[in-house]
Amino acid sequence: MNTQLPPLRTGGAQGYLRIATEEAFAIPEMVEIYRGMLAEPDVDPGVQSLLGFYFTHESERARWVRERLLDLGEQRIADMDERGIDIQVLGLTSPGVQMLAADRATALAELANDRLAQACARYPDRFVGLASCALQEPDKAARELERAVTRLGMKGVIVNSHTLGEYLSDPKFWPVLEAAEALDVPLYLHPQTPPKSMIGPMVEAGLDGAVFGFGVETGFHALRMITAGVFDRFPRLKLVLGHMGEALPFWLYRLDFMHGAQVRSGRYDVLKPLQRGPVSAYLRENVWITCSGMAWEPAIRFSQDVLGVDRVLYAMDYPYQCPADEVRALDAMGLADDDKKRFFQTNAENLFKIAGGAAA
Repeated sequence: MNTQLPPLRTGGAQGYLRIATEEAFAIPEMVEIYRGMLAEPDVDPGVQSLLGFYFTHESERARWVRERLLDLGEQRIADMDERGIDIQVLGLTSPGVQMLAADRATALAELANDRLAQACARYPDRFVGLASCALQEPDKAARELERAVTRLGMKGVIVNSHTLGEYLSDPKFWPVLEAAEALDVPLYLHPQTPPKSMIGPMVEAGLDGAVFGFGVETGFHALRMITAGVFDRFPRLKLVLGHMGEALPFWLYRLDFMHGAQVRSGRYDVLKPLQRGPVSAYLRENVWITCSGMAWEPAIRFSQDVLGVDRVLYAMDYPYQCPADEVRALDAMGLADDDKKRFFQTNAENLFKIAGGAAA
């Protein structure tokens, strides 16, 4: 019996384009910087756990991922074609520049943006770029974001969660949020390794990475931004969360109940009333989520139900998780044709301003 599956098609033959919105790349200079950090005696435990595997290990999986991260050419395009992916929205892989000293982080972000812009120019119908910026120097980061968007054609900015253990709820980082709002580009808050203050018990259990720890830390980061009033200060700021919103949609009821109860009781001085209602209001008005690493119809349909069909986007999580079978499973979801096209194509086109293919 021939059990070979039919090839996945690109070009919208199935009634929609597949735009994958959380796809990673690296540049050799970044890999070498982090390899140097791994050789230091006091290396951060999260860096050791994450990059000690992907950047130095010689297992088949580590080598495969490493090679794909560094490829912004024909191999990546071939992998996209094999999986039926029409367009990748590319961001600098975790931890990006977030774990570096300020001068090195700023220089690396600028270099990564230039390299990504070159790749997007070579493949204008296949690649869309998200800018990197070094929050260690917020004013410079805001200027680099403006350069990347207005001169290099980037469609958003990626921040690999905390910056040396600090969060975007801190007003010192707000020049970057102000720039993103003014430029009307989304900020993709992507996971990275939890900081030293959080990671210990997770490493002991082997649960610090994508299996659990990434989502816990990034979901906490996003929730912290909401409860700190970031979106009251920047009401038009667009935030993107991967991995089905790092589980926040599934906590909406309890987040609203407990946050409201704590504000009313005055239990924590740091928690103040929010201007636009409960936590869920901000998730529905300022946040978009992608299904990166979560090719699971029940979770996708639930999130569409509670957040809205215009708020949930397709993503693959290449090269970390990219089986073609996951694409086939999502193609087969029991969604109305219009909703399926929103999920795979038009929500991404609207959010990232991709019109008529990535070239626009």
